[in-house]
Amino acid sequence: MFKLALASLWNRRGSVWLTIVAIAVSTLLLLGVERIRVQTQENFSNTISGTDLIVGARTGSTELLLSSVFHIGNLSNTLSWQSYEYLQSLPGVTWHIPMAMGDSVHGFPVIATTDALFANFKYGNKRPLSFAAGGGFTEQNEVTIAVLGAEVASERKLSVGDDLIVAHGTGEISFSQHDAHPFHVVGVLKRTGTPIDRGVFIPLTAQGLVHGEYMPAEGSDEHSHEHEHEHEHEPSVEPPVYTLSAVLLGLENPALALRLQRTINTYRGEALSAIMPGLALQNFWRTLSVFERALVAISVLVVITGLLGMLTTLLASLRERRREMAVLRSIGAGPITILGLLVVEAFVVTLVGVALGTAGLYTVLLLGAELLQQQLGIQVSASILTLREIYLLLAILLAATLLSLFPAWRAYRNALADGLTVKL
Repeated sequence: MFKLALASLWNRRGSVWLTIVAIAVSTLLLLGVERIRVQTQENFSNTISGTDLIVGARTGSTELLLSSVFHIGNLSNTLSWQSYEYLQSLPGVTWHIPMAMGDSVHGFPVIATTDALFANFKYGNKRPLSFAAGGGFTEQNEVTIAVLGAEVASERKLSVGDDLIVAHGTGEISFSQHDAHPFHVVGVLKRTGTPIDRGVFIPLTAQGLVHGEYMPAEGSDEHSHEHEHEHEHEPSVEPPVYTLSAVLLGLENPALALRLQRTINTYRGEALSAIMPGLALQNFWRTLSVFERALVAISVLVVITGLLGMLTTLLASLRERRREMAVLRSIGAGPITILGLLVVEAFVVTLVGVALGTAGLYTVLLLGAELLQQQLGIQVSASILTLREIYLLLAILLAATLLSLFPAWRAYRNALADGLTVKL
């Protein structure tokens, strides 16, 4: 029966190939959406790793997360430099990354920080930041220097040695430019696929300088640089900035996070909020689940459309194949054989379509993964099929087999009614 089904399909290869292509495209889309959905969730959860607490002024956890990690939105409150010094003194804190935001470069957020960001910030599976060119703030004798994320450097066509102007505010168009203090690019980070790629990073002293909060020693850029690093390690009565947007904390023992979170949240000196980024990211992802389900529903509908196309093709060919069925009856094929023939044909067409769709997925992933990461920041790997993806493929085969039962039943009835005489 299998050979007979292949011969029959080859005889109608034109329409059969169109059906196979439709199923292959549907399968490719379904698997592609599933792969992107799962790995985007993983990448989203790994936007920041190795950071135990994020601390900011009293606000909602989502607002603090979006501002400090994704650089989206503006926090209405800030925390004082004195609170930052308090956070440094907490037992178990091994590193701290201060962040002050509020400026931009052509819509890209400017984050004032210290070299601790490049040394301690992790993403993905605790991967550190690395430089594609240049370096960090250390060993620079200037105050107004900047390190660019990969996407900023690419879109603005900037590299080490170029100058840029920071604007007040976070919009793409600003009427308040800090053009009295042009910034000199000293480093470009490698692409990470995280919001780091869209950031412009400057020293805290530079932020204080352009906002009039910090005055370097007259005639000594080097002293200004040393003064910045002095603030980085020791409390000072002359901080480079008065307030900070957020502080990232790394702990000696992550198990201390809950206790320190409570200590910070009940700090009497200032109303602070401490969140655990991993938990906050998971909670935030749940709010996006409706879009995730909508995307999956669309891909399922595309698969259903492809299977209905196969069903239409089988039904349309029944009238043309009534003579073929009569000939099969004449050589001893029973109605059950004819029914099985159509089911096998549908199964073979779907199996080939699913195989081509799966092969197409891996072709796209192998050839286009780098392009996806560069253009969209989406990291998708060509890993083996997951158990859920295998179930989806089996579901397509099962659905195709069930759908083929209707034209097979029609062919069965026609074979019984026609006998050896076909009414044309």
